[in-house]
Amino acid sequence: MPFYHKLGNIPPKRHTQFRKPEGGFYYEQLFGTIGFDGMSSNMYHVHRPTQVKALSDPMNMAPKVAKANNMQSYRLKGFQVPAEEDFLKSRKIVLTNSDCHITLAAPKESTKDYFYKNTDSDELIFVHKGSGKMRSQFGNLPFAYGDYLLIPRGTIYKMEFDTSDNRLFIVESRRPIYTPKRYRNWFGQLLEHSPFCERDIRQPQELETHDETGDFLIKIKKNDELFDMTYATHPFDVVGYDGFNYPYAFSIHDFEPITGRVHQPPPVHQTFETDAFVVCSFVPRLYDYHPEAIPAPYNHSNIDSDEVLYYVDGDFMSRNDIEPGHISLHPAGIPHGPHPGAMERSIGQTKTEELAVMVDTFKPLQLTDEALQIADNDYYKSWLEK
Repeated sequence: MPFYHKLGNIPPKRHTQFRKPEGGFYYEQLFGTIGFDGMSSNMYHVHRPTQVKALSDPMNMAPKVAKANNMQSYRLKGFQVPAEEDFLKSRKIVLTNSDCHITLAAPKESTKDYFYKNTDSDELIFVHKGSGKMRSQFGNLPFAYGDYLLIPRGTIYKMEFDTSDNRLFIVESRRPIYTPKRYRNWFGQLLEHSPFCERDIRQPQELETHDETGDFLIKIKKNDELFDMTYATHPFDVVGYDGFNYPYAFSIHDFEPITGRVHQPPPVHQTFETDAFVVCSFVPRLYDYHPEAIPAPYNHSNIDSDEVLYYVDGDFMSRNDIEPGHISLHPAGIPHGPHPGAMERSIGQTKTEELAVMVDTFKPLQLTDEALQIADNDYYKSWLEK
């Protein structure tokens, strides 16, 4: 996130001696992106962060792409993904392309006997059900229903859940995820017309510093393979850091909707962006106030992007027969719009209580075998007038 954050103890200058009170040195690590040109943070460790004792053979984690019609609209019933004990095993990739994986997860237990690091992708975790704490070397982030957790690639973290009933919608991005640039000035500050501001963004706090040696298992994802790497020291041994590259949380409930006299296009809901896809938040809002307004969206063609909508809560006014946890996929190349009767129902309505997350990708998405297990194959016929 492009604004400065500092936590713990750091020396006055970068790349200078930082001594421990009892003698010896703390060890500096630059945690950066895009070579040395992107966002970065400088961390200071009790031990060298480079001590590896063992490394396993890789396990293939690549999604199994299904033989499916990629010109067909689909509905996926996300809550049919079964809950599993382990956080990583619970993650099921349902849609994929070379830029991102879109994943559903229903973990029942906290991450206990290992740490996790995704070196392939930034992770955007949307919390549909559950609460808890994400722990990392940058400190801790409490989370709850409606939170986005943005975890930069390379972050070592654990997920601690308060209960066993958890549902997550996850986007793994091969490109860095940012706030939309049109919301920011040239200094990186969010502008007055932005639907959220820095006050809404929760930075890590409660820095953990573990001065421990032993065997610490880190599961590392790289090139869609999973490696077990054993560190000689606890990965949460950071005494302080500063910079711009760290995990943060943002609640969908803090997104302030932009409305108008007539129906506003989807970009007004944009919350995050990459150069390969965008993420939008649909939240409770007043409807359009032109006397002849049609609040339901107009029919439109996805010529340049696949549209994925993850339905969170409320009554999504443009769809029939939609429940929480459902995902709709409307592929590029064909038009889509409100279901029969939805446009007519919307006329005269003054507000909506819908809550949903949208992902528009600029490359076509492919369904996986996991997706077909929860797919409604007749969804594309649901626009036929009866």
